[in-house]
Amino acid sequence: MKARKIVGFDIDALRRHVGEKTFARGEAYHRDGRVVLLSLEPEHVLAQVEGSEDYQVEHHGRGKTFGGECSCPFFEDSGTCKHMVAVILAVNETGGDGKADSVGALSRIRDNLRKKNVDVLAEMIVKMAAQNPMLFRELDLAAAAALPGDGKELEGRLKKVIDNATRTRDYVDYRAAQGWAAGVSTALDSVASLLQGGQADVALKLAEHAIDRIEGAIGGIDDSDGHCGALMEQARDIHLEAARVAKPDPLKLARNLFARETESEYETFYRAADLYADILGKTGRAEYRRLANAAWEKLPPRSGRSRQRGEPQPDYNTLMGILDAFAEGDGDTQARIALREKDLSSQWDYLNLAEFCLAHGRKEEALRRAEEGLWIFEDEEPDERLVIFTRKLLEKAGRKDDMQALLQRAFEKAPSLELYKQLVKVGGAATQQSAVMFLETRATSGRRGFWHPASLLIDILMHEKSFDAAWAAVRKYGASAYAEDDLARKSEKSHPREALAVYAKRVEELVNAGGNPAYEQAAKLIARMTSLQGASEQAAYVAGLRQRFERKRNFMKLLG
Repeated sequence: MKARKIVGFDIDALRRHVGEKTFARGEAYHRDGRVVLLSLEPEHVLAQVEGSEDYQVEHHGRGKTFGGECSCPFFEDSGTCKHMVAVILAVNETGGDGKADSVGALSRIRDNLRKKNVDVLAEMIVKMAAQNPMLFRELDLAAAAALPGDGKELEGRLKKVIDNATRTRDYVDYRAAQGWAAGVSTALDSVASLLQGGQADVALKLAEHAIDRIEGAIGGIDDSDGHCGALMEQARDIHLEAARVAKPDPLKLARNLFARETESEYETFYRAADLYADILGKTGRAEYRRLANAAWEKLPPRSGRSRQRGEPQPDYNTLMGILDAFAEGDGDTQARIALREKDLSSQWDYLNLAEFCLAHGRKEEALRRAEEGLWIFEDEEPDERLVIFTRKLLEKAGRKDDMQALLQRAFEKAPSLELYKQLVKVGGAATQQSAVMFLETRATSGRRGFWHPASLLIDILMHEKSFDAAWAAVRKYGASAYAEDDLARKSEKSHPREALAVYAKRVEELVNAGGNPAYEQAAKLIARMTSLQGASEQAAYVAGLRQRFERKRNFMKLLG
């Protein structure tokens, strides 16, 4: 067979890609012989690198193309690491004329294993499984599925395997989560294999059991990467395929799926009536709809004036979504509106209803519903989305006075930059001045919410490029650190002195707080100040920093 040429990597490009420090560390690892090439192909490398622990490296590309991943923590945070550099150098050392099939530890291992008899191989694998929990689970699964026995016995064996795979014990942290998920996925693969063995009814039950176990495990695992959602989707897909093969009673299936869609806090069986439509058939879908209608009828209509605050509320959304899909299939727009009318307990619900009406050509009804929502909740802070939606419809209806009155009321209750823009667009310069005066009065009152009372005033003045007025507002009313920083950045050219004062204050705060991240932020601000003052002023400022913070060595290093 013709040898496949192993094209090397461009080392100069690699050095530029990773930087001198990372390259030097990788070079040292390679020189110390820490790299074991497991598999080497023209566009793919699999290797193991000895570090503080053994790391797995997978690399794609050649020449000036670098891609892949490493199991070390540095790669998770920063990308290409010293281990990957070491592997690339090891690949180049094999030479451009190496044969891919003969290079790599895995090739050597494979060739050696082919010479062993079955009994020797079996004993070797059993010993490895005894020391490797993941390998043990995978082999145990395969053995359990292969054992003779009836469906009940097989179901019992695989249930235990699923239980073991999904067990979290105390807690599965982030670093262990991927391995845990891989074990569960392997268990699910064994369940899926039952479909080819004429055991679809067993696979159906086991898929449901696996979903229940995964849902129960979520609280005991750091699922930042979404492993559990992917596993539940894998189990659901097995369940769906098993149902197609097993063809369960459509009425029982409908009841089971409906319970799972409406009672679970997860969306594993979202829109199950549509997903399983070909299996449910007319009979099953009719039962699904009957169950949803019966549950929907038990829910009382809910509005903003009738809702009980602080009390747990039933989930209207899931049932409405089920029934809405059926009504959409019937082309019954009025039924879909009626569904949305039942729960109008928030301004968002009114917005949702009004948008639906507008999307279906009912402009007048859309405006009526939007205005109704604003009236029902007139004692609350208005929802900006509903206000702007209503403003657009009022404009199309030619009701300019009502539109301006709406924006004025909303701005005075819950002022925002977006509402200010809308108000000025409608009312012009007069409303601009009145809005600024309103915010100045509020800033004078000193009432503080989540934001500093003058923050919005400063945002608006910045939006209008009125930087003199914005800095005057800062001096008169004060401002949050965020507002000061934003104003300083946006007005550097026109107000360098003010910007310098803000940056200097922030540098003092960061350096006093301590820590390398804070020092790095301070150094960036100091560099930014260079363009805002003369060289002698900057030099004097930096000298003062050196004198005051000479004991903060890491900060001194950043100053150069």
